[in-house]
Amino acid sequence: MMDLVVRDVEVVDGSGGPSYRADVGIEGGRITAVVQEAAAAGCLRPVARRVLDAEGLVLSPGFIDMHAHSDLALLRDPDHSAKVAQGVTLEVIGQDGLSYAPVDDRTLAEVRRAITGWNGNGDDIDFTWRSVGEYLDRLDHGFDGEGIAVNAAYLIPQGSVRMLAVGWDDREATPRELDRMRQLVAEGMREGAVGMSSGLTYTPGMYAKDAELTELCRVVAEYGGYYCPHHRSYGAGALDAYREMVDLTREAGCSLHLAHATMNFGVNKGKGPDLLALVDQALAGGADISLDTYPYTPGCTTLVAMLPSWASEGGPEAILARLKDDGTAERIRHHMEVVGADGCHGVPIEWDTIEISGVADAALAEYVGRTVQESADARGEAPWTTARRLLLDDGLGSTILQHVGHEENVQAIMRHRVHTGGSDGILRGDKPHPRAYGTFPQYLGRYVRELGVLGLEECVAHLTSRPAARLRLPDRGLVREGYRADLVLFDPATVAAGSTFENPRTLPTGIPYVLIDGRFVVEDGRRTDVLAGRAVRRTAP
Repeated sequence: MMDLVVRDVEVVDGSGGPSYRADVGIEGGRITAVVQEAAAAGCLRPVARRVLDAEGLVLSPGFIDMHAHSDLALLRDPDHSAKVAQGVTLEVIGQDGLSYAPVDDRTLAEVRRAITGWNGNGDDIDFTWRSVGEYLDRLDHGFDGEGIAVNAAYLIPQGSVRMLAVGWDDREATPRELDRMRQLVAEGMREGAVGMSSGLTYTPGMYAKDAELTELCRVVAEYGGYYCPHHRSYGAGALDAYREMVDLTREAGCSLHLAHATMNFGVNKGKGPDLLALVDQALAGGADISLDTYPYTPGCTTLVAMLPSWASEGGPEAILARLKDDGTAERIRHHMEVVGADGCHGVPIEWDTIEISGVADAALAEYVGRTVQESADARGEAPWTTARRLLLDDGLGSTILQHVGHEENVQAIMRHRVHTGGSDGILRGDKPHPRAYGTFPQYLGRYVRELGVLGLEECVAHLTSRPAARLRLPDRGLVREGYRADLVLFDPATVAAGSTFENPRTLPTGIPYVLIDGRFVVEDGRRTDVLAGRAVRRTAP
C-alpha cells in the first residue's frame, strides 16, 4: 500500500523523450512505481492510501532554479510562494560571489550591508552561523525544526571568501592570503557546497585576477564541484569575458556554469549566436559547460552596482564617502556617462533604461516604478544628481531593472542543449522583476505553448534533469522509480506566469500540485503548511 498514486497522468519525465500516460506511485518520499498506460493495458495498477486523478495534467520532476537569491528568504518566509507556486522544488543560492557564509563577525556586517538590495539588511534574521556547514545546518532546521519551503543547494561565494582573507582592497592577494582562500573554499566544499560563485562586476570579488580565480577553481574541481561566475562584462566586453571564463576553467580542470548567460546592451544586439558558437567550440574541445537564463529581456541588480569599481574599493562606507565628495562624485559621473564604467559593463549608462524597482527606505517610495531619467525630469535636474541623491539617502540599498536586453538573443540562447533555467529573482523591493515569481511558468506558457520556441519535453529537460546533472544529484531531475518524489503537476493548456512588470508579485496559473519529498506543498492550487525542504549537499565525485 503506497502513500499516493497519481492516476492517468501524462508524464514528461525530464529526459527529453516523448511523454507517456502512466500511474505514478509514491511512498516514503520516493517514486516507487511508474506503470505506463496502466488503464489501457488492463494490468495490475498501483494501490495507495490516496489516489489523485490527474486527467488533463502533466507530471514532471520539480523545477530546479539554477540562479536564486533566496539566501535569507528561505529563513524569513515559510510560505515562499514566489518559488513554490512556480513548481520550484530546489534553488541554488550563494550566487554572484556574495552571500552569508563563510563569514566572521566583521565580514558578516559588511556583506549584509553590501547586498541589502538583494536580501534586505537581515535585521529579522538570527545569524547563528559563520561557516558553510553551519548555514546548511540552519537551512535543515528551518522553522522550528520543520525545514524550509523548498530544497536549497549552496555555492561558496568567492567575494565573501576574498573579503575574509584580503578585505576590500583592489590588489593581488599575497601567497598567505591565497592559501587561506584555498582553505576556505576546501572547507566549504567538504561541508556540502556544490561549487563556487563569483560576481566579477561586484566588489571585492572583481579585484581577483585570473590566476587567483584559477587556483580557487582547482580546489573546487578536486571536490567535484563547478564554478558559476557572473563574469566581468555582459556589455561591451561580453564575448571576451565569456572566453576568459572558459579558458580559466579549462586551465583549472573545473566544470563551468555560466550564470544568467545573456547578451545585453545595444552593442550585443543579434550576437546570441556568437556566444553559442564559443560554447560549442569549447564543448567540442572537451570542456564541461552549462549555462542558465531567465525568459525576459530586462536585467535586475542594485543601483550601486552601476558605479565604477574604483569607486567601490573599500566597501560600503568608502563608497558613501566618495559619493558625498563633490569632486569624486563628478569623476564617478564622468566614468558612468562618458567613459562607460565597468560596473555598467563598459557601456555609457542610459538613465532612461534604469528603473528603480525597490528602496530600502520606505520614505523614498516615490522613486519606485520610475526610471532615473523620469525622476530627474520631474525634479528639473540632471539624472546623475538624482541617482547620487538616491544612493546616499537609501544607503546603497536601491534595486533596479535595467531595460537593455534583446528578445532574439533570449530565444537563441534558451534553445541550446546545455541551457538550464534560472530566475535570478530578487524578492525584495516594491516592484521586483517579474522573473522572481514567473520564470518557470513563463518558459512553459509563453515559450512552449504560445511561441513554440521549445517543445514541452525539451523545455522540461532544461528545467529538471539538466540542472540535476550539473549539481551531480543522482536521484533528482527525472521521473524514475527510486528517485525522490519532488514533482510538479501542471496544465499545459493554461500554465502561465501571472507576474508582470506592472504586477510582479502575481502568482502563476495552471500549477495545481507541487510535491517535495512526496508531500504536497501546493494542493488544489493553494500553498499548504508543509515545510519539506532541506539543504542539498554536494555528492562526492
